[in-house]
Amino acid sequence: MKRSLLTLGLLASVCLVGPHGAFAGQAPGAASDPDIPVSHRDRVYSAEQFSNTVSVTDPVDNKLVGVIRLGDPQPANFMPLYTGQVLVHGMGFSPDHKTLAVVSIGSNSVTFIDTATNAVKHTTYVGRAPHEAFFTPDGKEVWVTVRGEDYVAVLDGQSFEEKSRIKVPAGPGMQIFSPDGKYGYVCSSFNPETVVITVADHQIVGHVKQDSPFCPNIAATPDGKQVWFTLKDTGRTEVFDAKPPFAVLKSMDTGPISNHVNIVRNAKGSFAYVTIGGLNEVKVFRTDDFSLAATIPVGKLPHGVWPSGDGSRVYVGLENADGMTAIDTLTNKVIATSPIGQAPQAIVYVPNAVPEGDGTQHLQQLGVAGQVAHLSLGPMKTVGSTGAATGEDKAPTSVSLFDQGLIQVLQVAVTGLEPKQPYLLALAQQPNGEGALEPISAFMTNPAGSAIVNASGAIRQVVHGEDQIRRRYLVIAAGHADKPGPIVQVQLK
Repeated sequence: MKRSLLTLGLLASVCLVGPHGAFAGQAPGAASDPDIPVSHRDRVYSAEQFSNTVSVTDPVDNKLVGVIRLGDPQPANFMPLYTGQVLVHGMGFSPDHKTLAVVSIGSNSVTFIDTATNAVKHTTYVGRAPHEAFFTPDGKEVWVTVRGEDYVAVLDGQSFEEKSRIKVPAGPGMQIFSPDGKYGYVCSSFNPETVVITVADHQIVGHVKQDSPFCPNIAATPDGKQVWFTLKDTGRTEVFDAKPPFAVLKSMDTGPISNHVNIVRNAKGSFAYVTIGGLNEVKVFRTDDFSLAATIPVGKLPHGVWPSGDGSRVYVGLENADGMTAIDTLTNKVIATSPIGQAPQAIVYVPNAVPEGDGTQHLQQLGVAGQVAHLSLGPMKTVGSTGAATGEDKAPTSVSLFDQGLIQVLQVAVTGLEPKQPYLLALAQQPNGEGALEPISAFMTNPAGSAIVNASGAIRQVVHGEDQIRRRYLVIAAGHADKPGPIVQVQLK
């Protein structure tokens, strides 16, 4: 009898040991949480701002299950009586893994979705241009950073109604919580300051200096020791002590358009995965000495990043490739890329999201959301037989034309230019930029010499020469629309 009890105890302990060790715990949970092996019950969700969809992916075979359509594409969503969501962007989930919180920037909303059925349970409207939403570790509250204003909207975790506001520096970008639920960390997208707030009484108890104003993303390590955040404007990543006095531990250059960061714990240690949009890479850093452990090429404009429940994989949304990439964290190699909706932003991995059934209710096919054309821009080197410029850059400026039906949304992830300078995206008569320019959008580069440029129109037909339209070529010129300077980037083959 004693032997039987001992055997049962050993078996129970083995069941709690994941492939990378016992009680590894993955963000946003605590290190004491058991690992949850990858299964068909898990789901990876991506928030897609131009198709206004949430794509749902099965991580076992990295297959798209379907999309939750929260809104329509352009120009339908321009109507004054439109009721759908616009610019689906941010994402979080409840501690019990039963509820997804999806932020839509354009319609100022947080949509709460049942993970088991994909049904919308509630929509809460908050202030101007919310960015991210996440449940507190006890599930009692949902904090929403209202980036267009100067506060965090606090919603009730059950009714989803707003119950209070926490005033913070203008432009709060994202919030995440310490694993023990004591602190909330809120970085800013408009001011160079991150604040630390006590969850119990909503009081600011700490201030952390950001190297620059534009922080889009923040993550806490499961051991409760560190907080990492990215700075998209300067291409940097900072780390600070998760406990008082919240001292900065490290600040480092990570690369242009440093987007999101998340934490993985496995047999090799604890690591921060940072998506570098301007280099089309994910960089992996050790959390003990902050050394660079790996650089992983993934595809155009990596954005959101989230680990599986056992830390064996990391998932990355590719904003300018409409793809979801899976990375094996022990080898740091890409093992799969699957199609999703247009311009994925935040992503989350939710273990046991579908406890029973096939989880396909209320899902639709990609449809027009899966249609996109891709181009690249770079310094002109030679002109090939097709008349298009050719040349090999490590990470040329990527261009995506997201089909909206009659028109497209154009998104250009510009890299390799002079910092803090005015430029013009335009159409040229010739592949080398010669002839009169037709301006599309004027923009200013950030301190890292990068920019994200958007426009709408029937642009694909023009740059491809479709439907008997005279072909023109995308170029970037220095200067302003009323006085363009020399051509600095041209459309590549």
